[in-house]
Amino acid sequence: MKRTWQITDVTDAARARIATARLAAAYGVPTLERTRLATALSAHLRQCLTKGGTWQLDLEAPAPAGGDGLLHATVTPSPGTGPAGEPPWHTTVTCSEAAVTPDGEVPDDPATLAEALLGADEDTALTLEKLAEQEELVSFHREELHQTNQGVLALHGELDAAGRAQREAFAAERKARTEAEAARRRLTFLADASAVLTSSLNHDEIVRRLPDLLVPEYASSVDVWLFEQEDERHRSAPRPAAAVIAARTGRPQYAADHPGGLPGVDDQPPSALDPERPLLCVPLPTRGAPLGVLTLSPPGQRWDPDDAVMLIELTRRASIAIDNARRFEHNRDIAETLQRALLTDLPTTPGLGLAARYLPATHGLNIGGDWYDAFRQPDGSLITVIGDVTGHGLHAAVMMSQLRTALRAYAVDGGSPGQLLTQLHTFLHHLQPDLFATAVIARFRPGDPTLTWAAAGHPPPVLRMPDGRVRVLDAKPGAMLGIPLRQEIRDHTVRLSPGATLALYTDGLVERRAQGIDPGIERLAAALGACDSADLDADLGGSADRLLPPLLSDSERDDDVCLLLCHIDSGAELEGRPVAGAKGRAR
Repeated sequence: MKRTWQITDVTDAARARIATARLAAAYGVPTLERTRLATALSAHLRQCLTKGGTWQLDLEAPAPAGGDGLLHATVTPSPGTGPAGEPPWHTTVTCSEAAVTPDGEVPDDPATLAEALLGADEDTALTLEKLAEQEELVSFHREELHQTNQGVLALHGELDAAGRAQREAFAAERKARTEAEAARRRLTFLADASAVLTSSLNHDEIVRRLPDLLVPEYASSVDVWLFEQEDERHRSAPRPAAAVIAARTGRPQYAADHPGGLPGVDDQPPSALDPERPLLCVPLPTRGAPLGVLTLSPPGQRWDPDDAVMLIELTRRASIAIDNARRFEHNRDIAETLQRALLTDLPTTPGLGLAARYLPATHGLNIGGDWYDAFRQPDGSLITVIGDVTGHGLHAAVMMSQLRTALRAYAVDGGSPGQLLTQLHTFLHHLQPDLFATAVIARFRPGDPTLTWAAAGHPPPVLRMPDGRVRVLDAKPGAMLGIPLRQEIRDHTVRLSPGATLALYTDGLVERRAQGIDPGIERLAAALGACDSADLDADLGGSADRLLPPLLSDSERDDDVCLLLCHIDSGAELEGRPVAGAKGRAR
């Protein structure tokens, strides 16, 4: 809120001063500050009237809804009427927010003006009362000081001693505060560094992060010696004797030409490799033997003992992180080996090419329930299947293996894809009531242009025509396998031509959390349609490899990816016969 007054004579100045005092009181300005404001404003207005001309007083107060909490008063010459070149006068006082909008207007009649002027002097009266009180208090203390002056001289020596004791206490307090701040800094660094080290499950990455964490604040150089990385063919550079002793004894060692005085650290002579540089060699402990030794050089002449304790603790945590990462990598390798051992070598079929690709999830142990298979039935038909068991881990992989074995057993009787899926549904429901799966089965008959397929809760197959057109075979599928529901899964058929390619896949290839599954199927259909027919005939595996990267732009995958391409060679001969019941969306 801003108020403005034009001041030409003494009456205008008085009205402006009274209005300023009222507004200051309404906005909660303390009495002393109001008096100072009114006195300073009166003195300046008196100078302005002496100079002559018209002057403008601007009073800007905070808005009712908030503001900076300051009351600004500014006196400037009115444009075209005041003295030229006169600088503005400005002052500011602190105020609280007003409960209501104050009234800053002052009536024009002399009686009311005089009454308002007397009311405006109440602040001055209050200030004078406080001044009188202070004068009485000062007089009292002056007398008291006079009476105790002699005692001050006698106590001067004691006060000097007390001053020295106080200074010593302050110094001790500052030292304690500095030590506490240093301890807090070390604990914060230790917590942050531990979070960085444990955020990776790659032991090489953890080793690479250690120098970045320690240099240059806690070390000028960092060397990580891991025993398992050395062999007869790749022996590293010579190690300091202190590092060898640390590896043998499992205790930290300090090598320098002076004692380190570090708690829990043994002193050793300076290293022959670099006698001028002190070294702190800390073993990397594990549940069994040490993993290696961390060798550090100080950022200055030597380490603070507390810093050394923190470095030893950080080394212990780094060792645990490296050991856990190695165990994870070992288990992951076992899981990947198991997963790939459960996958099938595709059979060779004249006139029909098969190519499969499996990519494990990048999180966890990289073992899941995605699977594919291809095998012949007794009548010579080729069954191709791709499926996905819910969940991840060893349980899902074992269940996937049992489903694959059960499917091969059921297929011996020569059932259609829909019949085989119905049998798998019953099998899974009775074997594992709390586990579910999805699958697509496609059957190719030698020389027959008819493809028979069936789906159970799985993303639809994508069929590429020889001319590059693509159809999504999204005829109504059955429900997921294993749900507590009796169902008979139907077969669907579609006519094939030489040069056609069928893509079976799991949802990890096309589904993204933020987009759903339909955009991913459209991307797959577009990528399959863009494949070159000659490349599909000559190198189906290479086509599968080129198909995956644009569909998997994310470096992190939460789900496994499985792709099975079935391509009819362009020179294959198929018997022409009419086919009924084929459905699908052209893309």
